[in-house]
Amino acid sequence: MSEFWFYLNLGIQHVLDWNAYDHVLFLTALVVGYQFSSWKKVFWLVIMFTLGHTISLGLAAYQLVQVDEKWIEFLIAASILFTAVYSLFTGRKTKSGAKLNLLYVVTLFFGLVHGFGFSSYFLMISESVEQPLLVLIEFALGIEIAHLLTVLVVLLLAFIAQRIFKVSKRDWVLVMASIIIGLSIPILREVWLW
Repeated sequence: MSEFWFYLNLGIQHVLDWNAYDHVLFLTALVVGYQFSSWKKVFWLVIMFTLGHTISLGLAAYQLVQVDEKWIEFLIAASILFTAVYSLFTGRKTKSGAKLNLLYVVTLFFGLVHGFGFSSYFLMISESVEQPLLVLIEFALGIEIAHLLTVLVVLLLAFIAQRIFKVSKRDWVLVMASIIIGLSIPILREVWLW
């Protein structure tokens, strides 16, 4: 049981680590246009991101796929910027079924990318265990808990800003997406490939 808590905690810390805040930025950009009333859509977006993340960690743990870390770092930064720009232009609008399905697929892909960013570390910790699949599940559960906590905080802040301080949804999305864009551009410049 102590191993379960260890890997669960490791998953939570992976997301909430202030030195590697890419997950928090990405998730904030992803859900900044939503409110508590859209909790089902938000829940499935988080599930798709975690699923992609878990798949790439599993592929790495079983050494089925290896990727160039420079490309992954670039794609992680690009995913944050892309998602923030997307939210900037669409965050105020209700998404139709087709657009939402595409967003789920793109979120799954970005989850794969973000997972590969942590795959070398996960490979290192899972090499010495007898059941890497069990470790992967425990770790993924911790990641999912941290993702849901992050999204809960973003939705709570949106509620406070929009309901208590009467900030319009448009202004909330504009400010938050702009902040994320401002934070992601220097990250992207650091990992620029060309």
